[in-house]
Amino acid sequence: MSTRRIRVLVGMILAAVVLLLVAFSTWYTVDESEQAVVITFGKADTPVTESGLHFKLPWPIQQVEKLSKETFSLQFGYKQDPNGELVSYDKETKMITGDEYIVLADLIVQWKITDPQKYLFSSQNPQEILHDATSASIRSIIGSSTIDAALTDGKADIEAKTRELLTSLMTTYDIGISVQGVKLQDVELPNADVRAAFTAVTDARETKNTKINEARKYENQRKSEAEGERDAIKSRALGQKKSRVEQALGDVALFNDLHAEYAKNKTITRQRLVIETLESVLPKAKIFIMNDEGETLKYLPLQQMETQTPPPAEQKTEGGGN
Repeated sequence: MSTRRIRVLVGMILAAVVLLLVAFSTWYTVDESEQAVVITFGKADTPVTESGLHFKLPWPIQQVEKLSKETFSLQFGYKQDPNGELVSYDKETKMITGDEYIVLADLIVQWKITDPQKYLFSSQNPQEILHDATSASIRSIIGSSTIDAALTDGKADIEAKTRELLTSLMTTYDIGISVQGVKLQDVELPNADVRAAFTAVTDARETKNTKINEARKYENQRKSEAEGERDAIKSRALGQKKSRVEQALGDVALFNDLHAEYAKNKTITRQRLVIETLESVLPKAKIFIMNDEGETLKYLPLQQMETQTPPPAEQKTEGGGN
């Protein structure tokens, strides 16, 4: 084979390699869980692309950096070894409180990459900056808190303040990282005896809070029962009020009717009222009517006649017969 043919063959192979390189380096795919930055000669001059198949100029003109959209976790104060066991870093977690007690504190920071361009080009190691900012934030908050608050009921407040301060630092550094959450894992004392004493204090406070909650529950229950009884009494009183008002109105109407009859014939009405009153007061008494001389007057026994069955009426026939 001549030298010319060899050169032609080598040239064809190089051309094929270049074509393959161009073909494989001009198309790239971005997954749903990813975000990509196209870099032209070391500079990110295009916006972040969305998921799907995209075109770019071949390497080395352009290249693509892909970053995850997921939420990452920064473990401060401890890490997991390859076997899955937790390894504590006492030097990192050891800090001093505002009242000059030494405590061990570790936490987890949830964070995401919100600006890939700044994440790639604003700093050399953004995760290290986040770690240092986390250390500065938790130490600052613990340093302004008391030992009592750090070990008992002040942990939620420490979490909130740490997240606020860390978010402020990330905004100032502007490295494309957003803090999603801060979870304080443990705050404890390095001395076992002192730790046991504070644990007893914590248990006592929890018991106190439990008792207070039970007392409030009992108070609310008794208050509800009292309010129910009050409403029932008011309802009965309103019912009795309405009944008495209706009865009074009826008595007034009856009195008005009697007064009208009395005005027509005072003597007869007065006597009837006396007799009705005597009948209501003495229901079993026999009534005798006497004249002015004290003699008993004869009158028809209407009460006996009402209780007896009247005889059948006689029928008259035509012709005057009985």
